[in-house]
Amino acid sequence: MKALKKLMISGREVLPLVEGGKGIAVSSGLSAGAWAAAGAVGTFSGVNADFYDENGHVVPVTYKGKTRGERHLELLDYAIRGGAAQARIAHDVSGGEGRIHMNVLWEMGGCEHILEGILTQAKGLIHGVTCGAGMPYRLAEIAAKYGVCYYPIVSSARAFRALWKRAYHKSKEWLGGVVYEDPWLAGGHNGLSNSENPRNPEPPFPRVVELRREMNALGLAATPVVMAGGVWSLADWEDWIGNPEIGPLAFQFGTRPLLTKESPIPEDWKKRLLSLDPGDVLLHRFSPTGFYSSAVKNAFIEDLVGRSERQIPFAAEADETFSAEIAFGRRGRAVFVKPEDKPKAEAWLAAGFTEAIKTPDETLVFVTPVSARRILKDQADCMGCLSACNFSNWSQNEAGTTGRRADPRSFCIQKTLQAIAHEGNVENELMFSGHNAHRFKTDPFYKDGFVPTVKELIDHLLKGG
Repeated sequence: MKALKKLMISGREVLPLVEGGKGIAVSSGLSAGAWAAAGAVGTFSGVNADFYDENGHVVPVTYKGKTRGERHLELLDYAIRGGAAQARIAHDVSGGEGRIHMNVLWEMGGCEHILEGILTQAKGLIHGVTCGAGMPYRLAEIAAKYGVCYYPIVSSARAFRALWKRAYHKSKEWLGGVVYEDPWLAGGHNGLSNSENPRNPEPPFPRVVELRREMNALGLAATPVVMAGGVWSLADWEDWIGNPEIGPLAFQFGTRPLLTKESPIPEDWKKRLLSLDPGDVLLHRFSPTGFYSSAVKNAFIEDLVGRSERQIPFAAEADETFSAEIAFGRRGRAVFVKPEDKPKAEAWLAAGFTEAIKTPDETLVFVTPVSARRILKDQADCMGCLSACNFSNWSQNEAGTTGRRADPRSFCIQKTLQAIAHEGNVENELMFSGHNAHRFKTDPFYKDGFVPTVKELIDHLLKGG
C-alpha cells in the first residue's frame, strides 16, 4: 500500500481522509471531532442538526406555526441552533487537531440564511464548507465573507466549469478543493444529469481526469480533488495515489463512518448495515428534491416503488383515448382511463388500494386509505425544508408554491430522516446508503459485528484496509 502524504486542506496539513457529510443528525459534532482528532478532516452536517437543552438532551423538533411560511421560519432557527451546537462539539472533541468542515445541501430550504447563521454563531470553529445537491453559485461568496474554504460537490467537469465561470473565479483563493462524487455509487442525493443513464454507470477515472485537466487549465493544479462516492478501501484506489493525471488527491468516506463507536445513528441501523448484500441499495428518483438518490431497499422504499407501479393516466372527461370509467374512494368519484388500463385499476381497487391520488403528470396512483391519509397529512404539515419540494409543492418563493400539483409518489424527507436518526424503525424509514455498504458483511475488519472507533477505522484505512 502506497503511503499517503499529508495535504494542505483548509489551511493545515492533514491526512487526506475526509468524513463525508450526511444530513439530519447523522454526521454529528462527535463524529466529526473524532475524525479531526485523528489528524484527518471531520464533517458535521448543517442540515437540521440536533441541538440540546441545559441537561444535554436532544431537543425534539416541533412546529407551532399554522402556515408553511411560519413553520419554515421555525425550521431556519432550529437549523442554525443545531449547526452551531454541532460545530462547538466538533471543536471541543478535536482538541485542536485536524480540520472541521460543515456539509450543507444547496437545495435545502433557506440554505444561504442557515449557512451564514451557523458561520456567524460558530465563528472560528469551522474551517471549510462542502456543498452539493444543486449548483451552489453563491457558496464561494459566502465562504469568502467568513474566511473559510469551500468545497463544491460535483459529478462532472462540466458542472465545475459552470460554477467557475459564473462565480468561483472571483473567490479562487478560498477554493479548498473540488469534491468529485461518483453519481452511481454515492449514498444520499446524487448528481446524475439528464444526459446520463442511471442504469449504465461510468468509471470514475476518465471523469476525474477530465475534471483535473479543467482545473489545471484554470490555474488550480495545486488544488486537491476529493474523490467521493464508492470509496471503501484505499487499496482499491492505489493506482490513483501519486498519479500525475489525478494530481493532489484526498478521499472522502461517507458510508464507513456510519459504523463507528462515535457515529450517532441508532444501534438497529448499525446492525442493518452489517447484514446487507450486493444489490440491497437502490438508485431511485423518489426524493422530493427531484434528484436521484441511493438508499437501502426496505419497506419504505418498496412502498414508494409500489406506489409508482400502481399508476395509470386519466382524464376528467371521456374522449377517444380515455373512454373507460372507473370510480374510487368512499364518494365513488369517477374518472376516465384507457380501456386497457381499466382491468389494472379494478384489480388494485379489489386488493384494497381504494384511494386514487392525482399526480402532476395527469396520472393516478392507487393507495390504501391509511396511506392516503398519511400522504395528505404529511403534505399539509410541510415546514419548507427544501427550496422547492415536489411532494408538498412548497417553494421558498414569494408565492410559497412551485405552482405544480403536490406529488404523492414522493415523501416528506424531513419527517423520515428525523425519524430514522432518532430511533425510528429502520424498515419503515428512508435509510440513505452508498452502494458499497454490502462490504460491511464480508470485510474481515467487521468480523463478529466489530464496530471500531473512528481512530481505529482511520488507522485501518491507512494500512489499505
